[in-house]
Formats: sequence, structure tokens, C-alpha cells
Amino acid sequence: MSSPEKFFGTDGVRGRVNTGAITPEKALLLGQVIASKLNPYQTQGKSTGLHAVIGKDSRRSGDMLESAIAAGLNSVGMDVLLAGVVPTPAISLLVRETGANLGVVISASHNPPEDNGIKFFGPDGYKLSDEQEMEIGAFMLSGEEWPQSSLAETSMIGRIKKLSDAAQRYIAMAVASFTKGTENQPLKGLKISLDTANGASSFTSPHILKDLGADLVTHFNVPSGDNINVNCGCTHPAIIAENVRKDGSDVGISHDGDADRILMCDEDGQPVDGDELMALIGCHLLQKGELAANTLVATKMSNLGLDECIAQHGGKTERTEIGDRHVINRMRQIGANFGGEQSGHIICRDHNTTGDGILAALAALQVMQETGKPLSQLRQVLHKFPSKLINVLVSSKPDISSLKAAALITQTEQELGPTGRVLIRYSGTGPKMRILVEGKDEQIITTQAEKIAAAVTEEIGL
Repeated sequence: MSSPEKFFGTDGVRGRVNTGAITPEKALLLGQVIASKLNPYQTQGKSTGLHAVIGKDSRRSGDMLESAIAAGLNSVGMDVLLAGVVPTPAISLLVRETGANLGVVISASHNPPEDNGIKFFGPDGYKLSDEQEMEIGAFMLSGEEWPQSSLAETSMIGRIKKLSDAAQRYIAMAVASFTKGTENQPLKGLKISLDTANGASSFTSPHILKDLGADLVTHFNVPSGDNINVNCGCTHPAIIAENVRKDGSDVGISHDGDADRILMCDEDGQPVDGDELMALIGCHLLQKGELAANTLVATKMSNLGLDECIAQHGGKTERTEIGDRHVINRMRQIGANFGGEQSGHIICRDHNTTGDGILAALAALQVMQETGKPLSQLRQVLHKFPSKLINVLVSSKPDISSLKAAALITQTEQELGPTGRVLIRYSGTGPKMRILVEGKDEQIITTQAEKIAAAVTEEIGL
């Protein structure tokens, strides 16, 4: 049995520009559908009196898709504020600050320049629910056109304005989250290497860190429209590691294209991933009595050592499905204020409502500042279980339980017992299966992961 077709992936809709769902025509239709289906304040199906905020990363195709989705929103009566090139988390802030009914981000995150994507925030600054995405996606996959009767009368068509201070608002929020009324430049004397991936944070993150007093060396912050994520950014940890060593910096910070996630690097040039950041920040919050519900929320992809680490410091870890949206939903349900993903989507919910790369970096820098310890020492709070992750390109995505490898997966789970796990899932953004095996014995997990990967490749591999 094949997996049902889905319009939205793990984080919005994403793909190669001018193909599939990422065309001007589909973007225009998506604007019409989402404005009409999400908002209760409609007149005969038209979103009159409402407005949306649209932001984008630095890709060449951003202007085209921004124009198309804005036209779709306008056509059903919704006004649009254009925030320009800003990080994804800036839109979650601006939706709330401007009283918008919808936030739109045009970005393909860490994907190459040839790709783009679209994701949405509701009026509360949180990403859409699974149910909302399913309703919208069902229409987009139906092949239907938006009915002419639901378009706005001429006098009710929406207008477009520029939100000229969008980046400055976000910068002010981030700076305020760190200073909290203390000294104006708390990072003075700290040398930081910054990689903005030639993306959405190329303006904002340097300003934030400089405003806080950092001695900053910035790399990859000259977007051309065609160089976003090209041999730079947080998916290339060796790059920030090399620059930290070359610059003689105390710490490195590396964003992805839309800056909703982070990779850091210690002073020795060793990358620090999302699990390590969650561990060192989470344990520090526990020690200060500031980890709400004494709970850190992570996904199934995080290392089991994270649970052990947090438990040793008097807290607990809850696990969700993959995607920062699921992490945030659980955080809201239990009143948690901190969580994230191994990939570097870190949520500091006291300050913003989505994964925020620069806020996560500032939280880690605050731990350094308050403890007087370097990142190389702070990261040692987490002792990771050995793990093996293998990505297999697949020709189709049948139900995993129907594969011949299912018996091998069950056998591996039984062999690992309670101190290990097997996590098999398909990528939400490409023809790929991710195979993760984790446990105490490195030889066993490596052997079993490779056996499972071989079995999957033989059956459905490309």
C-alpha cells in the first residue's frame, strides 16, 4: 500500500521552482484557498477586511512567488503587507505585532537555490495544524479551480503595502530577549564567526550580534539570489568550523537559508548540533528553575542521551513526531517553554512561537555568559548514545510494515531492548527513507542499520 499523496510536507510545501506545486499558478490558487478557508470573517466566501504578512528568503524566485500569492490573497479581498527578505521567525512575530490574520513565508529553508517553498502561520503566530493543512491540501490536489463566485467585487479587492520596518522590529525583539534590562552590550569581548548562508538572516543576524556588542566576523552574507545555501550554511558544518579556526573566534553561528534553525561551533572548531544545544540550554534552565513544566520537548530523531542528560538534572523529555510544528504543539499542550530538533530548530517560546536560529544562539551565549564556561566545556553535559543514520533513495514509499525489511526491523528492536531504538521514516521533502538505529553497542547498531538499508535498497531503492 502506497502512502497517500500529500500537498504539504514536514514544513509547508516545497519543491523545484516552476514545477509541481511551486509555480505562479499554484501559488496564486493557494493564496485564494488559504485566505478563504482559514478565516472565519468572510462575506460570501470573501476574506474582506483581513490582511496577511508575507516574508521571503533571498532566492531569485522569491519575487515571482510573492507576487503570485499576494495576487491570490488580494483576489479574495485580503490586504497584504510585504515584509521583504526576513527570517521565517520574523513573520511569526510580525503576524502578532501587526494583528494579521495570516503569515506567509516563501522559502525552501536549507534546500538549493533552484527550489522554493511556501509555509503559513496563523494569527497567533503558530504554524497551521495538521487538520488545516489537510483541508487546504485536499483542495489543491483536487485539480479544481477556485470558483469565480468566491472572488471579491472590484471595490473589495485587497491592496498591497510594504512593511518598511519589518527587519528592524525583529532585530529589536531579539536584542531585547537577551539584554532584559541589563548592560547594553553583554557580548562585548566575545568574538563570533557568523555564516548567514547568503540567506534571509544576512541583514538581521549581523545587526543583532553587533548591537549586543560582539566582535563579529561575518561570512556568506551577500545574497545574489542564486547563492543561498551554496557551500555554506548550517548543512555544511565543516565551513563554520574552518572559519572559527581561521578567525580565532570564541564561537561560531551558522544559519540555514531562512534562519529558523542553527548550528553552532565551539572555540576548538567542533560543530555543536541541536541536541547538544538543547542539552546545555535545558540543563541550565533546570538549574535556574526556569524550564517550564520541568520538561524539554524534542522529536523522535533526538539522541537518547538527551533524555538521560535532562533526567540527571531533575527534568524530563517528551518526544513528538518529526517537525518543529509538532514540537511546538506539544509545548503548548503542556505549557513547556523550551524544545526543538536535532537538526537545529530550537524553540524559545518565552520569546517567539516558532523555531528561531538567532534566539537559540543567544540562549546558548547566555549560558556561556552566566557560567563563564566556553562552549567546548558546556557541550560535555550530553553523552550521546552511539547511532547510525543512513539515507536511502527510494523509487516509491509503500507502508513500511509491508516491506521485506520489516522483519529485520523488528528483530533489531528486540536485540537492542530498552536501551536502544530503530526509527524508520520517509523524508517529507524528497524520495528518501531515513534509517536511524541507536543504542549502547556501536558495532551492533552499525551492522543492523546497514543490513536494513541494504534490504530496503534491494526492494525499493533507486
